Amino acid sequence: MAEAYQRQSVYAFSYRRSADQDAAEPVTHPVIVVGAGPIGLAAAIDLGQRGVPVVLLDDADRIGEGSRGLCYSKRSLEILDRLGAAKDVVEKGVTWQLGKVFFRDDQVYQFDLLPEGGHKMPAFVNLQQYYLEKYMVDRAAGLDEIEIRWSNRVTGVEQDGEAVTVTIETPDGPYKVRAQYLIAADGARSTVRELLGLDFVGKIFQDKFLIADVRMEADFPAERRFWFEPPFSGGQSALLHKQADDVWRLDFQIGWDADSEEETKPENVERRVRQMLKGRNYELVWVSVYTFQCKRLEKFRHGRILFAGDAAHQVSPFGARGANTGFEDSDNLGWKLERVLSGSSPDSLLDTYDLERVQAADYNIGHSTRSTDFITPKSRTSKYFRDGVLQLSRKAPFAQAMVNSGRLSDPATIDSPLNTPDTDAFAGSARLGRPVPDAPLVDAEGNERWLTNCFGNDFTLLYVEDGVPAPEVEGMDVLVVGRDVLDKDGYLARRFDATPGACYLIRPDHHLAARWRQFDQAKVAAAFDRATGRAA
Repeated sequence: MAEAYQRQSVYAFSYRRSADQDAAEPVTHPVIVVGAGPIGLAAAIDLGQRGVPVVLLDDADRIGEGSRGLCYSKRSLEILDRLGAAKDVVEKGVTWQLGKVFFRDDQVYQFDLLPEGGHKMPAFVNLQQYYLEKYMVDRAAGLDEIEIRWSNRVTGVEQDGEAVTVTIETPDGPYKVRAQYLIAADGARSTVRELLGLDFVGKIFQDKFLIADVRMEADFPAERRFWFEPPFSGGQSALLHKQADDVWRLDFQIGWDADSEEETKPENVERRVRQMLKGRNYELVWVSVYTFQCKRLEKFRHGRILFAGDAAHQVSPFGARGANTGFEDSDNLGWKLERVLSGSSPDSLLDTYDLERVQAADYNIGHSTRSTDFITPKSRTSKYFRDGVLQLSRKAPFAQAMVNSGRLSDPATIDSPLNTPDTDAFAGSARLGRPVPDAPLVDAEGNERWLTNCFGNDFTLLYVEDGVPAPEVEGMDVLVVGRDVLDKDGYLARRFDATPGACYLIRPDHHLAARWRQFDQAKVAAAFDRATGRAA
């Protein structure tokens, strides 16, 4: 990736010497997280909220060079909401749900990512990554369990049966610490991955795109616009997104043979931007070049080291599946680590992090690969097919379903050994192995609530009242619909196919683990043991 055109909105932090640097022997911490980007911060905040002490290491002393990550999905916003960071993101960012697809000069169709109401979070929010990181750093700083150490560069990683020993370089020289578990969230160029000698499986696609962030006052609506072969870009694809502060993200396909250094020169970038914006005044604020990559580690767990985010998997940017998938990684890992560290579940529960998130990575890589193949046909025949689909999509709904300008990020449905298979028939959008859908509710005092905000950091049994005393189940919270909350507009009933007496076992990451038409103490207990990794 080429150098950023200019720095913007940089938040700098001071290096501080830690007590560990003066210890006679390496101090052991429950968890060390490497990488203070969005995914490392999410993992640290999640653990901190659960009372687990975390040391967060980052080799830099600042955040916020270039907008980088941009589109945050509804699911990521729900995760950030649980972590206490969503409010600022939604307020500062640009909310959108409508996408438009163009073929040359013509709009061929549009799509709505959240056509139904009854959700707290919007379909997507666009926000420069430096703002997101700043809000998350502020949130982490408010938790006593988290210590962020800036300018702490990891140079060595070794593990034995009891802990991981980490060698760290600082402005004061090297020191060592130990961790019962280490989370490697140090990005696409992961030092931890390199130190372990691990490599990705997958491929780099032979195409390049130029990113240009420009500041301008424009009357374009807040929506995603994608062009196939637009006349302003020499027949290559382009993309437009609105960000905060009147900044707009422009993506230009430039081809595999393009010289990245030449393409990022101001005069060449501005030539492309002027052709797209057709005489509008603008200020160029950031430029970069990226290549398509769809690949992952073979395993995300290596002993006591667990990989998350871009350190574990990478996808092409179409569909906004990079950071959003990483947030789902951290959401999956936090509760499992807390249970293992507390002795509530066996260490083998962490094997399901690897199993579940590898499935999710393959799901996202599959979508990303298909998007890339459609956007950049690899043969004359595939290009004829793509162009035919685009022309048909003006009028034919079946063709619109085949257009692929980047399937927007959504959670994968996970086939997990932690799930208890259905024995009763259910309809609705709530499905085993997926995060449960949100719904507007009213509590017993008449206050408006959202379902996702009614779940805490533990397992929850969602129970629909049927005139008999509500169940009490050891080890989990019980939320009774009809007593604790009311389904004010019927969204919960429709989305869960909820009938009187039905109950649903919700994991701490809000995934549906089991459900029944009627409560059965023994079945719920068995499903809880299974979902916590304690079943044989």
